[in-house]
Amino acid sequence: MKRLFPLFLALSLSLSLSLSACGAPTVGDVGASEQFFAMDTIMTVNVLDENGEAAVQAARAEIDRLEQMLSRTREDSVIALLNTHAGDGSALAVEPELGALLRFAQSVSQDLPGCFDITIAPVMDAWGFTREERHVPDPDTLADTLALVDWRALTVAEDDASARLEEPGMAVDLGAVAKGFAAQRAADAIRAAGGTSALLDLGGNITVLGSKPDGADWRVAVKDPQDTERQLGVVSLRDKTLSTSGGYERYFEANGITYHHILDPETGYPADSGLLSVTVVSSDPLLADALSTALFVAGRQAALDYWRSRDDFELILCGSDGVVTVTEGLTFAFRGEEHGYTCETARR
Repeated sequence: MKRLFPLFLALSLSLSLSLSACGAPTVGDVGASEQFFAMDTIMTVNVLDENGEAAVQAARAEIDRLEQMLSRTREDSVIALLNTHAGDGSALAVEPELGALLRFAQSVSQDLPGCFDITIAPVMDAWGFTREERHVPDPDTLADTLALVDWRALTVAEDDASARLEEPGMAVDLGAVAKGFAAQRAADAIRAAGGTSALLDLGGNITVLGSKPDGADWRVAVKDPQDTERQLGVVSLRDKTLSTSGGYERYFEANGITYHHILDPETGYPADSGLLSVTVVSSDPLLADALSTALFVAGRQAALDYWRSRDDFELILCGSDGVVTVTEGLTFAFRGEEHGYTCETARR
């Protein structure tokens, strides 16, 4: 059953700092906060309890460690070395945590065929998204690079201790999973340091630990993809991750056409699924990050079908048709009838 959004939006944060995708707290009398640049984005870690300083530093150290491993634009990273050895027949020794991450990405590709592939890197390069030299590739270049996209040609050893790319020119890009993986590990580091109340904003990928200092749930805002100065709505979170993907995040215009960075692994062009944004809420930060990208490519019906097959995430799907679909596991207060959206609830 469809209804218009009520003209209401309540954030009710006792501490507030407006960041990229959410209302996040500043530090009060207890706790610590640090903002820094990592994984090609601005990140903020807030820990609001007596162990804040140690917990923030532990999280920062973990994110820095993972960037050294996962960033393909760093020549000395493990992923860069894996890409360098593509097609030469050698298997590169990797940390088991990286092998497991590669295998996880392959499992998403298998579950959602044609919607997710971490070997999309050559196509990303052809579009100039990697080094911010954005342009529409010529058809021959796009065809050549698209031929290199095949997650099945990434071999990971059974013990997750080595990996190789089977064809020359192949390359892995972990942009669709790196922030989720970093959030997962940084949250673990915060807990190990004694942190119990925290909010991590890793470039718009929001992970919260526990509750706010006053015992209330965190309330995180979701951007309206048609006007990022507005909020589509808010969601109450506790020990959850909220990850949003949308074409409004990185894009360019050429000859009057807008091209965004979420590429369809089957066509090599920006995904055109009828969705403007996909928000995934899950207790698993890695799953939330990967699915926000994969389900954006998949489209509304495929996303809902996949949601109905599992019980470990919830969705907000904002469509170009003006319909916002919210899965039944979420309760939101949405802003505004004047935005022109119609809301529907998806049920299992």
